[in-house]
Amino acid sequence: MMLEQLNDTYQRSLDQLQNARTSETLETWYRQTLGRKGDVTQLTRQVGYLGPEDRPAFGKRVNEVKKELEAAYQQQLVKVRTAELEAKMAADGLDVTLPGRRYSRGRLHPATQTLREIYRIWGDMGFQIYRSRDVETDEFNFELLNIPEHHPARDLWDTFHTTEPGIILRTHTSPGQIHAMREYCPEPIRVILPGMCYRYEQITARSEIQFNQVEGLAVGKSISMADLKGTLADFAKRMFGEERKIRFRASYFPFTEPSAEMDVECMLCNGDGCQVCQYTGWLEILGCGMVHPTVLRNGGYDPAVYSGFAFGLGPERIAMLKYGIEDIRLFWGNDLRFLEQF
Repeated sequence: MMLEQLNDTYQRSLDQLQNARTSETLETWYRQTLGRKGDVTQLTRQVGYLGPEDRPAFGKRVNEVKKELEAAYQQQLVKVRTAELEAKMAADGLDVTLPGRRYSRGRLHPATQTLREIYRIWGDMGFQIYRSRDVETDEFNFELLNIPEHHPARDLWDTFHTTEPGIILRTHTSPGQIHAMREYCPEPIRVILPGMCYRYEQITARSEIQFNQVEGLAVGKSISMADLKGTLADFAKRMFGEERKIRFRASYFPFTEPSAEMDVECMLCNGDGCQVCQYTGWLEILGCGMVHPTVLRNGGYDPAVYSGFAFGLGPERIAMLKYGIEDIRLFWGNDLRFLEQF
């Protein structure tokens, strides 16, 4: 008797399922048939009222009914949802005459904008752009720049090494000085050398493992420290404005002698002192000096006849000073909220 009732419930439920045409109807069917209080579930609980000889056959059939109804439900659910989606798309339609969404226009990265402004200023002063390689030899990156092996200055330029001994990622654009001098010698030189540099450093608000740098080099006869100061002062005025004050401080670099650093009056506090300038009123923008005789000689020039000056500046650092950016990591974060301000 109960087995017949189970078969009748199965056939009736299957007919109702095939006639279901909406998601709501399917949901109601599932709840009334296979749900916790559904017809099939209620029959399952009647197993205890059967005799021992009838239980195996009834239990087997119950499991078959549940599996078959579940499979049929899933098939019908796919059909109903597909039909509903097609009906919705047909009802809504698509007006192809409506204007599409405008693509947002791209723009130059703030570091690229600063680089181009630097190129323009030095181009106006007669300097050409000279490109040098990112992957360098230890000889060009250190030895020929008067930084021999075990020199303490190497600790300041810890870099990334390749699997080939002596081949590294350059720590500064200064190796380009040797390449430029050997190419143009004995002609006078007036070039800037932009490019990416790499250093093995802890990433902080003020330092990154890679950054842009622009090297400058001028070699000729009778070039003096006065030429260096006058040229860099003119660059600072063009970059930061005529009213901005500058100063030079004595420093040390292995590849220049004498060496100096140039500071510009803090843009945020106008020289009054703030947290960014560490309450000094000044911000460093570049290092510079007269090319060391050893470096001139390694480039092919006779230091008794020729002299020159060199400098190195960071475009990201200049952009930070010019626009009041306090974290260098923003340049590499790809955050459109930051990039779209420029």
